Amino acid sequence: MRKNFLITTGGSGGHVLPATILYEHLYKEANIIISTDKRGLKYLDQDIYKFEIIDTPKLNNIFLLPFNFFVVLFLILKSIILLKRKKIEKIFSTGGYMSLPIILAAKILNLKIYLLEPNLVLGRANKYFLNFCTKIFCYTNKIISYPKNYNDKIIIINPLVKEHIYNIKSSKSIGKKLNLLVVGGSQGANIFDKNLKNLIVNISKEKPIQIIQQTNVNNVVRLSNFYSKYNIENKIFSFDKNFSKILHQVDLCITRAGASTLAELSVSNIPFIAIPLPSSKDNHQLENANFYKDNGCCWIIEQDNFEEKIEEALKNIIKDNSDFFKKKENLKKINYKNTWINVNQKILRTLNEN
Repeated sequence: MRKNFLITTGGSGGHVLPATILYEHLYKEANIIISTDKRGLKYLDQDIYKFEIIDTPKLNNIFLLPFNFFVVLFLILKSIILLKRKKIEKIFSTGGYMSLPIILAAKILNLKIYLLEPNLVLGRANKYFLNFCTKIFCYTNKIISYPKNYNDKIIIINPLVKEHIYNIKSSKSIGKKLNLLVVGGSQGANIFDKNLKNLIVNISKEKPIQIIQQTNVNNVVRLSNFYSKYNIENKIFSFDKNFSKILHQVDLCITRAGASTLAELSVSNIPFIAIPLPSSKDNHQLENANFYKDNGCCWIIEQDNFEEKIEEALKNIIKDNSDFFKKKENLKKINYKNTWINVNQKILRTLNEN
C-alpha cells in the first residue's frame, strides 16, 4: 500500500520550486499532496500537482496580530482535518511562515517532519521548526545561524534542480556574440530593468550581444522594443516554464542570488555575476553567492556599486576570457558527482532510515 506524504510551501518561487522538485523525487514512492498559500499558486502547475490551499497570513502587522492569531488557529484545525483525511504520514516543508499551520498540526498528530534549507543562512521559520523535525536537508553543514545542538539532524544533499537540468552541461565559450542571460528570480529585479539596459547598449558597440532577460510582465514589450531600437537581439520574458531551453543558449548570467537560480546555473556550468538582494532576510542572498565565490565559480557585485562595476566586469570578461573559463571549470568540479540519481537515493535512504 502506497504511503501518503504532504509538502508544504508557498509565497515565492524560491519556496515553491524546491517543493515541486521534492515532489519529483518522491512521487514514485508515495501519494503526494502540496499545500500552498494563494501567492504560491502562480508558481505551481495546477494541471500536474494535487494541492490544497492553506492561506497563512503574514504575522508582521502588529495591528492585525489578534485577528491573524485566530486565523492561524483556524488553519491549524483545518490542517489537522486535512492530514487525518488524507492519511498523511510524513510532512516536508521548504520553509517560510506559510508552513506554520501544517507543521504545528503535524506536531500535534505526532507525524514525522522533514525540513529543507536551500540557503546558506538558516531561515527563521526553519529555525523555529528545528525542534519539531526529524531531519533537515541542507546543501552544506556550514549553515549560518544554525544551532550546534541540532547538528545531528542535518542531511547534506546536492542543490535541488529539476531532473532535465542535469542534461544541460554548457560547453559554450564566448564566441563572436555574447549570449547574456539576466534574471531577477521569481520576484523580478527592477534595478536590472532600469539600470542595465543602457549599459548593454554601450557594451554592444564593442561586441554583439544577444540579451535574454526576465522582467515584470508589464515591462516585456517595452524592454524588448528598447533593445530592438538599438538592433540588439533579444528575448524578454516574465516567467518561462521551459527555462531549461533558455539555459542551453547562455554563455554568462547576471542574476540575483536566490538558491534555486544559482543551483540551476551551477549544475548547467554557466558562470554568473551575482547581485545579491540587500533586503533579503538575514542577507541570505549574499551568503548564497559567497558559497560559489569561495569555490571560484562566480563574481559578486554589491547593488550600491552596480552600474559602475557591472560594466567594468562585462568589459573585462569580453576582453579576457581566462577568468571566465576558470569559473566554468570550477563549476564542473563542484558538480562532478551531482546527479539526479545521487540526490534521489540520498533523500529516499534518509526517509527509509528515519
